[in-house]
Amino acid sequence: MSDTKPIRQGEELNTENLQAFLRENLDLKTVEIEISQFPGGSSNLTYCIKIGADEYVLRRPPFGNQVKSAHDMAREFNVLSKLSAVYQPAPKPLIYCSDEAVIGSEFYLMERRRGLIIRGKLSEEGSASADGLTLENSQDLRKRVVESFIENLVNLHSLDYKKIGLETLGKPEGYVERQVTGWTKRYFNAKTDEHSEIETAIQWLNKNIPETHGASLIHNDYKFDNVMLNPNDLTEIVAVLDWEMTTIGEPLMDLGSSLAYWMQKENGDEMLSMPFNPRVLMENISRRELVEIYEEKSGKRVSDILFYYVFGTFKLAVIAQQIYYRYKKGFTQDKRFATFNHFVNSLGKIALHTVETEKI
Repeated sequence: MSDTKPIRQGEELNTENLQAFLRENLDLKTVEIEISQFPGGSSNLTYCIKIGADEYVLRRPPFGNQVKSAHDMAREFNVLSKLSAVYQPAPKPLIYCSDEAVIGSEFYLMERRRGLIIRGKLSEEGSASADGLTLENSQDLRKRVVESFIENLVNLHSLDYKKIGLETLGKPEGYVERQVTGWTKRYFNAKTDEHSEIETAIQWLNKNIPETHGASLIHNDYKFDNVMLNPNDLTEIVAVLDWEMTTIGEPLMDLGSSLAYWMQKENGDEMLSMPFNPRVLMENISRRELVEIYEEKSGKRVSDILFYYVFGTFKLAVIAQQIYYRYKKGFTQDKRFATFNHFVNSLGKIALHTVETEKI
């Protein structure tokens, strides 16, 4: 994961309680721990727990969480416990705690993975491959990195979720319709400003729900900001993070979510410059190319991608709206979220433009 920073005000953990819990559950010789917060992420909160030479990651729901089902630590712990046994990029969870008296919420502890997360424009030192090529100077390397990214998603979709023991994780039948209905409700429950483009896109989505193409285990937030790469071989994925929205459902919904994050020049410099975006890749590889790679790696033709991309964009807008709602209500003081209403507005315009032009 990325470097840590001091814990943000209002997002401190109860160190004394946490020490006692870890001492009991990890059979520690010492209770001295160091706690710092990972700066990335805008939903669940992640902390680095350092005990001697060992480092772990603690995940907990956001402060002021109003949607418990979207931040279910027990569910996420269960998913990773089973998935990490068969899918190497999934980190192994270690301990789950349901007692909210410890730090104020449920949480779990997992192993810490280390690697490179591609964000923005990287320096040559941060993006060099073994043969000296960099993402900045090699289109071939960029293409191979993106191919690996999509192939890893295809591999996830190809897992036998019943064999893993995750068949009760979701209900495939009617999944797409439920998602449209559910995220529509979430948007209006967290609404703070008027965004007419989003509401027009909502109407279109509810009228254009396609037939499903199958069911698979899906990540639901698969983007480069949630993927860690081997810094010595950028085509190797060492970890996939943030499994909070994982379920069983339509695999093209997963692809649509990935496409929603993939901004292009026509979306404007502000969207390209979002801190979690791999701009160095997005400026050189199109959304259409990502779809073609998915078709090649999966051996399946992708249809109705317009719908899945619009839905992914809408869902991203709702996530941003929920985060902005928490900020506006004072549940978090993280200044990064102060302008998320502008992000919501821009995503609404992108979704409506896609509907009107019928082009992703």
